[in-house]
Amino acid sequence: MATIPITKRGAEKLKEELHRLKTVDRPAVINAIAEARAQGDLSENAEYDAAKDRQGFIEGRIAEIEGKLSAAQIIDPSVLDAGGKVVFGATVELEDEDSGAAVTYQIVGEDEADLKQGLINISSPIARALIGKEEGDTAEVQAPGGTRRYEIVAVRYA
Repeated sequence: MATIPITKRGAEKLKEELHRLKTVDRPAVINAIAEARAQGDLSENAEYDAAKDRQGFIEGRIAEIEGKLSAAQIIDPSVLDAGGKVVFGATVELEDEDSGAAVTYQIVGEDEADLKQGLINISSPIARALIGKEEGDTAEVQAPGGTRRYEIVAVRYA
């Protein structure tokens, strides 16, 4: 199985979710199933069906997170030494060459990506265009509205 890159922060969030699913959500759904069973006829018991569906979701999510964590390659951006190049985990300050707008992105794994927080997926078009570039380079990104050019203003590993 291929390794999945993930930042240290992303791995911690997955571990917290896994812990919550195992210690809070799983016992709660088991109790809900037991209560629904106590009501008698299961063939027409909507609470029982809902609880079983919820249990299936929780068990599936637990298996998914455990699989991701077992294949994870945890990368701590603060200890990277990439010589100023844009790599996974790097925080990159960009300036749009057309509009002059400044944006800052951190390149993260797919489970951590959140554009509103400036976290972009390693497999996104902009991240792929940035990887391997250095401060002062220009990256061309194929966007739905056409090609956009960004100048790399700064690269940090934080």
